[in-house]
Amino acid sequence: MDRFGEPAAVFAAPTPDLLTVEGITPRLAAAIRQRAGDDTFGQGEVDNAHRLDCHIVTQADHRYPALLLQIPDPPPYLYVLGDTAAFPVAVAVVGSRHATAYGLSTTRRLSSDLARQGVTVVSGLARGIDTAAHEGALQGGGHTVAVLGSGLAKIYPRENADLCRRIAEKGAVVSEFPLEAGPEAHHFPQRNRIISGMSLGTVVVEATRRSGSLITARMALEQNREIFAVPGSVNSYKSMGTHALIKEGAKLVTHVGDILEELPPIGIPPTGPSAPHSDRPPVAVALEGEEKVVFDALSPYPTHVDDLTRQVNIDPGRVVGILLTLELQGLVRQEAGKLFHRSDDACWASDQETNNR
Repeated sequence: MDRFGEPAAVFAAPTPDLLTVEGITPRLAAAIRQRAGDDTFGQGEVDNAHRLDCHIVTQADHRYPALLLQIPDPPPYLYVLGDTAAFPVAVAVVGSRHATAYGLSTTRRLSSDLARQGVTVVSGLARGIDTAAHEGALQGGGHTVAVLGSGLAKIYPRENADLCRRIAEKGAVVSEFPLEAGPEAHHFPQRNRIISGMSLGTVVVEATRRSGSLITARMALEQNREIFAVPGSVNSYKSMGTHALIKEGAKLVTHVGDILEELPPIGIPPTGPSAPHSDRPPVAVALEGEEKVVFDALSPYPTHVDDLTRQVNIDPGRVVGILLTLELQGLVRQEAGKLFHRSDDACWASDQETNNR
């Protein structure tokens, strides 16, 4: 932009002029010239970008994600809504659109803890794990970046429009597609290379063997980035993909420290509450008697109340009362179908107690 003044001038410039700009390679210049002849990109597109208050960031722009420039096929330019300062230190968190309660709660916890450590969480705004990743980062008081498989004027899925707005306020919403481009099926594998490409590593929380998030993991591997996977139940087909990644060498993740220790020193201050997490509830091991028995029988995975009752051998009515008490204390969460599991904070507290032994 320093050389040409405005986006429209970049796309109107002849190839020799483009090549005079530091950072524009012959390949990039050719891509820009090809785009200049595309009817979808013209003054109207630039005007729409201004109307939406989004930036058009080329590879020659200092705001372009530095890590993304290192991949074999970076987009010639990006449409960016929000703050491009959110780009520098990022980790991708991806997974199933049809996630379990365990997957969603684990994603929120990991993303929130990453955000508190000053790491930007990158995901794809899809339903399920992606949505939980963005929400967790926002809850942690940090930055998050959503990479879309559609144009910025066609937010998909529509129910995430408000989330998209909140992301832009605390991070950025990014797309390589024209503003009015719809969510075509072939766009999503294409955008996955951006999710992994602008991240130091990719965390897969839940994935079947045919999940699109495995495409993101494969691309991360090809881009020489770190791959992490969260284990799930051996009985859950929604974790078969993550278990396969672990067998193939992905690092197993149970808490944020497993991710941070594999990243290079990032030299940035935490953005949220300090490490002790003083706002967390009491550590669960302080429970006594039947309350401790019931809590110890629970895990991050949802358990039906009837199965729990048989396991602890306590009167069913008493078990329900104990579960209600634990839920009021913030240690247990109830899902539809009389399913109960440890809350995010209880899982964190339990992990801390284990680490301190």
